[in-house]
Amino acid sequence: MKTLNEVKIGDSAKVIKLHGEGATKRRIMDMGITKGTDIKVIKVAPLGDPLELNVRGYSLSIRKSDASLIEVE
Repeated sequence: MKTLNEVKIGDSAKVIKLHGEGATKRRIMDMGITKGTDIKVIKVAPLGDPLELNVRGYSLSIRKSDASLIEVE
């Protein structure tokens, strides 16, 4: 199982499954990250948290802990 926080800068990945429950999972889905969505990792902050992503044509920053809940291929 590979998660979004393991994807290298400049690489793209496709969402397979969202882990987590309740409000956390709902918040991730509300940001546009759903099953089948293509995500590109743009950059990572100097200390490693947060990640800047390109999702559905817009930039999004998420915490590494949230990125670990997103399973990708």
